Amino acid sequence: MLTIALVDRVGSGLWASVSVLYFTYVSGLSVAQVGTLVAVAGAAGIAGAPLGGCLADRFPATRVLVTVQLLRALASFALLTTDHYALLVAYCSLGSLGDRAANVLTKLYATRVAGPDRVRYQALQRTVANAGWALGGLAAAAALALGTTAAYRWLLAGDALSFLACALLTLRVDEPRSNTRTVATSQDPRPTAAPTSPWRDRTYLAYVATDTVLFLDDAVFKVGLPLWIAHTGTAPHGLAPLLMVLNNVMVVALQVPLARFGATTAAARRLLAPLSAVFALAGIAMAASATGGTATTTLFLTAAAALFTLAEILHATISWELSVALAPGTAQGAYLGVHGLAQSAQRSIGPLAVTAAIATGPLGWLAFGTTIALTCGFQHRLVRERLTRGPLSVPTVTVSEH
Repeated sequence: MLTIALVDRVGSGLWASVSVLYFTYVSGLSVAQVGTLVAVAGAAGIAGAPLGGCLADRFPATRVLVTVQLLRALASFALLTTDHYALLVAYCSLGSLGDRAANVLTKLYATRVAGPDRVRYQALQRTVANAGWALGGLAAAAALALGTTAAYRWLLAGDALSFLACALLTLRVDEPRSNTRTVATSQDPRPTAAPTSPWRDRTYLAYVATDTVLFLDDAVFKVGLPLWIAHTGTAPHGLAPLLMVLNNVMVVALQVPLARFGATTAAARRLLAPLSAVFALAGIAMAASATGGTATTTLFLTAAAALFTLAEILHATISWELSVALAPGTAQGAYLGVHGLAQSAQRSIGPLAVTAAIATGPLGWLAFGTTIALTCGFQHRLVRERLTRGPLSVPTVTVSEH
């Protein structure tokens, strides 16, 4: 699965750092159209996470993942066929649906394979994935130097081909044991307890809502920074993919070492305090980047990118642990699918939030960072109250021999 993560992210790195520029310069869309396209695609992808989680509780997760990878490949190839706005929105929405489903399926696989070591396993997987992002980002930066339409199209084609490769590689991966599927297929005549529904768990739903806000750093890298660089004129266009590379290099270097600070549920909850401070500082750096000339803008954008990356690393560790620790082991897929709504909803809300911050100026970025920082505090209290009543731990699982 680590090899699959590398291939997947190399392809995604080719496309993610230039997608906004592709739609701007190749498809000829305006800032408003790009923002709307990304927001609509993100909204359409919201269903991907719970759908993927539910399917993985009923069917082999690896086979579901193969189907999802093929869907992503189809959507990426389709983008090459048109510049019509409605079709671009439709194809991006299809790809977003597959992307969100693949994300939760990968996390669920790691949870089932690693058991109590899930945080370290996720950290290793994310390190490999971000190494792929960095390689793809460097290739994208080199392609941007050509400045041709063909270069952009080749980057998109590379992304589509990576999904096809991932589908083929996933066919060779062993299926991990699933407590949920074991219960569902058991021939034991004794009655079993009804499966727990995350949709009736108000505390977990509140936790997912707060995590949606904490995932907004993703929108900064995918939409906020590229749009700011493309339309302010005070920073070189080539800075956007380089900041994406910085993001991925930092994750590769720091994700595993920092993961040990959130290896337990209590430790993960304590990390919310420093995470709050990092988000606040990142907002200040973005606000400062809105003033001054090229050198000042580049300096503060780089600092902001580094701070948002640190926040991303800390939040990833926290989210991996809490999203699983607060869920019952008999409904892992369903609960993690609902938690996947946080990233899915962010992909819809995030572009609107960062474009609003850009339109408002320095005060907008200060409000952006402050809002996320305050949400960290609210989540800290919410999780503490849940754990005081007794956390729902996930039992140790092993890889299936079949």
